[in-house]
Amino acid sequence: MRFERLGTTGVYVSRLALGTMTFGGAGTPPWSTIGALDLPAADKLLGTALDHGVNLIDTADMYAGGESESMLGELLGSRRDEVVLATKLAARMGPGPNQTGLSRLHLMNALEASLRRLRTDHIDLYQIHSFDPLTPIEETLTALDDAVRQGKVRYIGASNLAAWQLAKALGVADRRGLTRFVASQSYYSLAGRDIEAELVPLLAEENVGLIVYSPLAGGFLSGKFGRSGGTDANARRSKADLPPIDKERTYDTIDVLRDVAGRHGAAVAQVALAWVLTRPAVTSVIVGARRPEQLTDNLGALDVELTAEDLARLDAASRPPLGYPGWVQADIASWRLPVG
Repeated sequence: MRFERLGTTGVYVSRLALGTMTFGGAGTPPWSTIGALDLPAADKLLGTALDHGVNLIDTADMYAGGESESMLGELLGSRRDEVVLATKLAARMGPGPNQTGLSRLHLMNALEASLRRLRTDHIDLYQIHSFDPLTPIEETLTALDDAVRQGKVRYIGASNLAAWQLAKALGVADRRGLTRFVASQSYYSLAGRDIEAELVPLLAEENVGLIVYSPLAGGFLSGKFGRSGGTDANARRSKADLPPIDKERTYDTIDVLRDVAGRHGAAVAQVALAWVLTRPAVTSVIVGARRPEQLTDNLGALDVELTAEDLARLDAASRPPLGYPGWVQADIASWRLPVG
């Protein structure tokens, strides 16, 4: 296993992390289609990850209605201090009007509930799961800062924020002397490179770590899909067509992935993961699985050394067109080149 420093902290996290969205949820859509692992199956998956040196474990209060956190808390046991434990809040956790969002009220209640389910007295990385348009970011950051000062949270992060939202949060934290977000958990893959336009440059400029989720685009880049259709009716992507992607462009990318994988003697999924690991600002990449052998295969991405030619071909096949104002700025930037 290889490790990377998380943002500006002194903490090192594994380049590949374990996502636990597959833990629990049997008989409860949509979780029953995502994983629905029972306790023994989840135990084997977690043990495989830890035995391979994975130290970043990610969950969320909403996963399987809290069951993922509960299972993880039970399974970690004496190995709790071996991991950087990350969870998230913001999603609806009950029918009441205040059982969702990022208000101080819900945040404090959600934190206490997660601590109970995870059987721990602190969370290493507590992340807001999305943007709350109704709660001022000052209220959220002040509540998170209090949680850090109380010792219930070590570091804070954000997930699914637009660049301007994260930039505002960082500015508010700096101006008011509040705890700063150290990481952004964001969707990034060869089929979804949206964050390259604004979020990745912000993260690099502000030294905020990037924790990638869905690096295989919900399984579309697993090698099980192509223009002829899926080859595995049980695959998650066959049941839930998320995240949204440009399938025609992605099919072109998959063709390149298959060729690169063949030349390296690697699996298509391993090459797709290896590509994400090469990208600027990426700290760690979350992988999920249903079976230990599937997880072991994905961890093999660390052994795939992509060449400059591989990266150029994958970039050309997957690169999205520049949006505004990116294409204007790229054109004007070319004027700065020396003449002659």
